[in-house]
Amino acid sequence: MLSLVIPCFNEQEAIPIFYQETTKVLKSINRDYELLFIDDGSRDDTLKILKNLAAMDSHVIYMSFSR
Repeated sequence: MLSLVIPCFNEQEAIPIFYQETTKVLKSINRDYELLFIDDGSRDDTLKILKNLAAMDSHVIYMSFSR
């Protein structure tokens, strides 16, 4: 399994683009994978976006740390 660990802080605009492009590549290599997003206390909608992605895609895992 391939695991990508992605640190995030106030990345609400970048995450959807990153997710879309990354999953496109990962699906093409035909290998099991996971995307582990680490939210470091974002103050925007980063955590909300990560929760939504995790709900719709079992390859997405998130962790959230508060400041």
